[in-house]
Amino acid sequence: MSEKYDVVVVGSGPAGYVSAIRAAQLGLKVACVEQWIDDKGAPVLGGTCLNVGCIPSKALLDSSQKYSDVIEKFSKHGINVEKPTVDVAAMLDRKNKIISQLTSGIGGLFKHNGVVVLQGRGKVLSGARVEVTNGKEDPSIVDAGSVIIAAGSVPIAIPPAPINGDTIVDSTGALEFDSIPKRLGVIGAGVIGLELGSVWKRLGSEVVLLEALDTFLPMMDSQVASESAKIFKKQGLDIRMGARVTNAVEKKKKVSLSYQCSGEEHTEIFDKLIVSVGRRPRSEELLASDSGVTLDERGFIYVDDFCATEAPNVYAVGDVVRGPMLAHKGSEEGVMVAERIAGQSTKLNYQCIPSVIYTHPEVAAVGKTEQELKADGIDYQSGVFPFQASGRALAADDSEGLVKILTDKQTDRILGCHIVGPSAADLVQQVVIAMEFGASAEDLSLMIFGHPTLSEAVHEAALAVSGHAIHMPNKKK
Repeated sequence: MSEKYDVVVVGSGPAGYVSAIRAAQLGLKVACVEQWIDDKGAPVLGGTCLNVGCIPSKALLDSSQKYSDVIEKFSKHGINVEKPTVDVAAMLDRKNKIISQLTSGIGGLFKHNGVVVLQGRGKVLSGARVEVTNGKEDPSIVDAGSVIIAAGSVPIAIPPAPINGDTIVDSTGALEFDSIPKRLGVIGAGVIGLELGSVWKRLGSEVVLLEALDTFLPMMDSQVASESAKIFKKQGLDIRMGARVTNAVEKKKKVSLSYQCSGEEHTEIFDKLIVSVGRRPRSEELLASDSGVTLDERGFIYVDDFCATEAPNVYAVGDVVRGPMLAHKGSEEGVMVAERIAGQSTKLNYQCIPSVIYTHPEVAAVGKTEQELKADGIDYQSGVFPFQASGRALAADDSEGLVKILTDKQTDRILGCHIVGPSAADLVQQVVIAMEFGASAEDLSLMIFGHPTLSEAVHEAALAVSGHAIHMPNKKK
């Protein structure tokens, strides 16, 4: 007789482990299926985010930024360091220790909350059942009152540049270089490409980013995208737009890459090549033919506004469903689904999900962009404040970028916020909170912000919406 659980979660990434923990907190009997194992055969929890995505990339971004500061900024502060060097092995070891600490932490949280880990590949069957295959024993069938699919995503591969795990790698391989490439090529100038390119540029690589699109960061507000491009190019990132890769082959331990740009064929030689053209849902071999769960043409699981699939009592959350592939989006979907299974009427506000690019300076956004408001015919106002006018940013020698707030012209309600600058990821969260409560720019402008702080730039941008900014000249409204 098979084991029976109230909830079975497939996948232990941010969407999966959070939904499992929340369901257990609500008194439900929960199991989480995870196929990833370590070299000892034990389940590896945390999914892409903790193991080969968000966390390790941020560890390397932080380490490389500290080295960059030593090289480029310390002398301005009167600090002189002679001939600093990089120990890549130590850097990777620090990254791996952080990963281990966090993934083992999830195991501890599972144990504390009574979540059972089932090691193996999960496949959703009809009747809210899950088949678990681990390659050691015969497949087992687990009965569930409800199933939450949180299988995550994988890097997209492209035929012109096949991954070989050595000279041509995906985002996972780019986190494991054991030495600094003299010349590094990156296919894709999106979030992942910019972050990984920044890491190795700071450490000394010559970095060329090849982007097939003609528009830089099209998902971002165009003004912020334009400002970001200027900053990144000033840092030495060679960003080439409209560059379509046609071929990449290994030759004598280097990569010969061909691409077309403006109708002309070009060839470049790199020591390493990173393919970072996006991610796709991990939906292969996930669903039995009679599961009742439907995929769209891109492999995403079809769900409604509450992440319910077309199969009774089967839900899907995170990267495997529509919407931005963001760990925090998946986590909150997991919480929503767990609470709805437990009988609560939780709803997620998809208009208030922030997105961040963890370059330096960071790029962050929430809500509508100016181009979206124009396309929708919405009458709006904007307020912009540059960090060059921020005393705190100048004191920190970190004053590139700006804060931009967009509001409805009639109601003054905040519709979006877009930031490129120091601590943008944390600053945008202030506006996320304001938007969640339906605040106006006037509401933000009436609040008292500490001085001197970077957050004053948010305050001034809110004041600038109505032409009342104090620390810069206002444009006539």
